[in-house]
Amino acid sequence: MVLRVASFFPFQTTYYLNGHSFIEQELNREKVGFRKNDNAFLAVDDADALQAAADRLTPEVIRARLEYWTLILGPKFSKRERAAMNLRRFYAVNQIEYCRNFIFKRHFPIHRIFERSCEIGLWRLTANKISEIFGTRVTKKLKGKLNTTLEQIEHGHHIFRAYFKHAFVKQYEKFSTFLRNEICSNNLADFRLKKGLEHMTAVREKFLEITDRFATFQAQCLNVHVEFPLLQRLALPITVGTAKFPGIKIHDTRMIRLMEVLLHGGTVVGAWPARQIHDAILTTYGIAVSRYGLNQLRYDLRKMKAHGLLERDGKRYAYRLTGKGAKVALTFILFHKQLCGPLANSLFHHQPDRDARPNSKLETAYHKADAAICKVLQLLEAA
Repeated sequence: MVLRVASFFPFQTTYYLNGHSFIEQELNREKVGFRKNDNAFLAVDDADALQAAADRLTPEVIRARLEYWTLILGPKFSKRERAAMNLRRFYAVNQIEYCRNFIFKRHFPIHRIFERSCEIGLWRLTANKISEIFGTRVTKKLKGKLNTTLEQIEHGHHIFRAYFKHAFVKQYEKFSTFLRNEICSNNLADFRLKKGLEHMTAVREKFLEITDRFATFQAQCLNVHVEFPLLQRLALPITVGTAKFPGIKIHDTRMIRLMEVLLHGGTVVGAWPARQIHDAILTTYGIAVSRYGLNQLRYDLRKMKAHGLLERDGKRYAYRLTGKGAKVALTFILFHKQLCGPLANSLFHHQPDRDARPNSKLETAYHKADAAICKVLQLLEAA
């Protein structure tokens, strides 16, 4: 807590309180282990104890601390001065912040979700939606701000804000672990709340509702497909025990053929022995044994097994795709043969005639994709 006392009458005193410091002392008192950086708890042994410590920061506790330090550091009055004046202390909230943290184990989803939420927020968080989040309606009598901004404090660190009168909700990344939603108010009258310290509980409940509505809006908007670097991650080498296996690349024809054959293993009871897989590949693609030997296949099988795409049938040397392996194999084949291959051919080798094309939904989609890519290239050239 920081205390600032004015040197002139009526000796107004300003206090700056950080609730995280109070929670830290409470956890230390109860001997609950935790890890804290600045105003963020990165880890705690008992989450319920953390919430209980936060709940103990009541108006009564705050008032007791303020009264004590005001008596110690504030102005002093004699008995005659106190008898001549009606001296009393009134504590009011001038500015208050309340946050909600969404904790992730890795930084990747935080950054992707935050980028996407900024894009959606700038387009879809209109004045009506902002007022709905803050629990009011837009009328002609409504005064103040109703807008969104995206600020860049330093390189790579952005803050998204949605303003409402003298308050705003902001979202930002914190220590590569948190996605923080934080509401700040400079005038509680905007929410029809009283600024007296004894009304802190009502303020907390109101701000909890607002951050909940803001998170709900973003959750609904973010319920879409987002980028996942599957191809890049599979292309990286992996170490299993003391053995190191190379990555699986999208342009590796051997792996594409192996995945396609394994995907059609639904007609085979149980798993596939290596020799049976080898015969299926040679027969399907008309390859000579000299071009693709059994040892080469076993090397590819070990590589897929190391990446978690393949599993053995018990102790037998027979193999089947895992759940992840089936998804990866299908993604690779569709990308290579049904998506990237046809589009690349139409862009670089031969553009099919638009007037003489079969009545196919897939072919129509290819033409639309070609037009969209060409339009993007034109926009990039203009920029």
